[in-house]
Amino acid sequence: MFEIRVICDPAETEPIVAALDRTFTVGTVSVYPTRDRKRNRLYARAESKPTDAEPAESSLTAEQAYANAPSINSEIGWAARTLAATECFTELGRDFYLRKAALLDRIALLDEPDIPYGDATAAADAAAVFLLDMDQPGPFYEPRTYVRQQYAHSLTAEQ
Repeated sequence: MFEIRVICDPAETEPIVAALDRTFTVGTVSVYPTRDRKRNRLYARAESKPTDAEPAESSLTAEQAYANAPSINSEIGWAARTLAATECFTELGRDFYLRKAALLDRIALLDEPDIPYGDATAAADAAAVFLLDMDQPGPFYEPRTYVRQQYAHSLTAEQ
């Protein structure tokens, strides 16, 4: 979820609200005049809408993505062993960053019913964005959904 702020001419308010609604999943758009009363300020909370460019797996739930995953403790051990065996400043491969992002996502999912945006969620989001930037699949992915899709795909590819 993110916030959108737009300043526009009053005549442009309705077309902009319509464009926001077509482009994003938008809550209520609040409209306030600017101090000089010549323009409008629009505020809205929004989420990205799935697009045709997104693969069908984007609807994958976390439970489905992680159904066959090793335990969280096992993945923590794997990450710790990998880092301990790696020299400082060594560039690690995509597999490491995918598994790390999936691990942090799983930990954040345990936190989120009680703490919707705590440290675990922030870490999971950052790791997911890092993987997304590394892969650069296109602009239409929600980072943690992308991690789940890629992780589930990697598990099925191993079998």
